[in-house]
Amino acid sequence: MNTTALAGQVAVVTGAASGIGLASAGALVGAGARVVMVDRDAAALQAVCAPHGDAMIPLEIDLLDAAACASLVPRSLALAGRIDILHANAGLYIGGDLVDARTDAIDRLLQLNVAVVMKNVHDVLPHMIERGAGDIVVTSSLAAHFPTPWEPVYASSKWAVDCFVQTTRRQVFRHGIRMAAISPGPVMTGLIADWPADKLRDARASGSLLEPAEVAEVLLFMLTRPRGMTIRDVVMMPSNFDL
Repeated sequence: MNTTALAGQVAVVTGAASGIGLASAGALVGAGARVVMVDRDAAALQAVCAPHGDAMIPLEIDLLDAAACASLVPRSLALAGRIDILHANAGLYIGGDLVDARTDAIDRLLQLNVAVVMKNVHDVLPHMIERGAGDIVVTSSLAAHFPTPWEPVYASSKWAVDCFVQTTRRQVFRHGIRMAAISPGPVMTGLIADWPADKLRDARASGSLLEPAEVAEVLLFMLTRPRGMTIRDVVMMPSNFDL
């Protein structure tokens, strides 16, 4: 990848201290961007940002706190001066039978996976509209495209956020803003840590998991297309992944 493809641009990545968010941020920095790293884990943020100097800017925010969530855009602008790219990546996972899920956990998942994404996009749009340009990419999931029977709560949240991306995209393109979703299959992150042990073991043994860096590579491809082209949504999975 061209190391200057995103030179001068500023990206904001949520859930940036680990997993897909961290890989995404690393790819963006590698392409010349500065990245505001948003996460609630201050210690992890400091650790991952330290080797990158001014290219990674830590911003501790608990997105489930409404007031803190509302501060994301103004604080990012205060730190970096502009926002060219928003990668709305932070999310939670619940798998298993619905009857076994805690209702407070359902509330938290829907808040972070759906409402926070909507609020972050809502808050960044005036800045991007004023500038007449911007890119918004939301981390969705393969579960948004298939009614996955072992994760009804998580899959439903991703179906909702995918609908949000594709409807809002049609409102904002006239302002020079591209909006898209990236929908990976299972990725080797902490998000799948609560998979049943036998399911996780079998997935690892069969090579049915993606690496975060593979998702980040596709994200970078989406962002570096000519401005007249929108990669609207990408579904990616291991070649031997069998639904």
